[in-house]
Amino acid sequence: MRTYGTCAYGVRAPIIRPKDDLVKIVADSVCQVVKEKNIKLKQGDIIAVTEAVVAKSQGNFASIKDISKDVRKKVGKGKVGLIFPILSRNRFASILEGIIGGVDELVLQLSYPFDEVGNPLVSIDKLYELNVHSFDKTFTSDEFYKLVGNVEHPFTGVDYIQAYKEICGDKAKIILSNDPLEILKYTDVVICADIHSRKRNKKLLLANGAKTVITLDEILNKKSLLHGYHETFGVLGSNKSKEGSVKLFPRDCQKFVDKLQTEMQSRTGVKIECMVYGDGAFKDPVGGIWELADPVVSPAFTSGLQGTPNEIKFKFVADNDLAKVKGGEAEEQMKEIIAKKGKLEKDEKLALGTTPRKISDLVGSLCDLVSGSGDKETPIVLITGYFDNYATE
Repeated sequence: MRTYGTCAYGVRAPIIRPKDDLVKIVADSVCQVVKEKNIKLKQGDIIAVTEAVVAKSQGNFASIKDISKDVRKKVGKGKVGLIFPILSRNRFASILEGIIGGVDELVLQLSYPFDEVGNPLVSIDKLYELNVHSFDKTFTSDEFYKLVGNVEHPFTGVDYIQAYKEICGDKAKIILSNDPLEILKYTDVVICADIHSRKRNKKLLLANGAKTVITLDEILNKKSLLHGYHETFGVLGSNKSKEGSVKLFPRDCQKFVDKLQTEMQSRTGVKIECMVYGDGAFKDPVGGIWELADPVVSPAFTSGLQGTPNEIKFKFVADNDLAKVKGGEAEEQMKEIIAKKGKLEKDEKLALGTTPRKISDLVGSLCDLVSGSGDKETPIVLITGYFDNYATE
C-alpha cells in the first residue's frame, strides 16, 4: 500500500526583476526540482506562485507621491477621516504616508483592542483587568494612554499609536473607537482603510450622512503609464518596497496561470493546476493574528482548483460504519467506500466535520506556510498528490 499522501516542495527561484519572463522562470525552476527529486508529475498536481514575484515581474510599483496625488484628487480639500487601518509597518505605514500627503487634516480612527486581522494594539487581557470588556467606548489617544499605560504590540514591541503619529505629524488627530459612525462627528469625508469589511462600512457611512467615502481599493485603481495600479484592488494587498514606494497586488493573474499551465503541459505532457497566492487566511493561536491582510488568498487559479473539497470524514466512517471491522478488511472496505462516493452534500453525514473552505483557499494556506515570508527564497510551491485519498494507489 502507498505510504505517503500530499507532498509540498518549496521551489527556489532566481531573484525576480521587472519584465522578467516569469512563466519561463517558474517552469524552469519546477522542472529542475522534478528532475532532482525524481518526481513523477500527474494530473491534478499544483504549481503555486506567490503574488509578490508576479507583481515584481510586472513592475507594479507606485510611489508615496502617486498615492498622495490620487488621494487629493478623490477627497479634495479640508478635513478627512481615515477609519480602521491595520497595524502594520509593512502593509499600511507607506499607505498612511501617502494619504497624509494628500490631505489637509486627518482624523485617524483605530479599532481596539486589535485591528481587523487580529494585530493587537493592546492586550485584551489587560483591558479586562481594567474592567474594559465591551469595547464600545471612544477614546482620544491621550485618554487611552491614561487608561492602559504602555501600548505595545506583544510580538514586535511597536506602539502603533505613536508610530502612526510620527508618520502623520501635526496634521492628524488619533481616536480609538470600534463604531464606524464615530468618524462622522469630525468630518463627512472618509477613507475606509479596512480590508474585508470595507464595502459594508462604506454603505453604512453614506447612509448616515457621509458626503464622500472611498476605500483603499479606489486609490490607484485607474490604468496608468506613469505608475503601478490595480483596477480591482487599488492599494489593497500592497507591501512596502523600497523607501518611498510600494509594491501593489499583481494584475492579470488569470492570464499568467493559464499561460503557465499551457507551458507546463507542453513540457511534461501533464495538465498541472496553477495558482497565484498571497496570505493564507489562517489564524495564529498565540498572537491571534488572522493571516489575511491581502484582499483575497488567491487572485487567480486554473479550473481544477475551483469549488470545495468533496471528502468523507475518515474518522466518522471508521468509528461508525467500520467499528466492528478489523485489520486489512477494514482498510479494503474504507477504500471501497471512498472510491464509490458521489458528490457529497453539505449536510450529508459522511462529510460531517470536513473543512468548509474553498480549495483555492486551502491550497493558498498550505503554500503560504511552505514558502514563508522571510529569506527562504522559495516563491514557488510544487504540490503533488493534493487530490489523492486513502483509495489512491
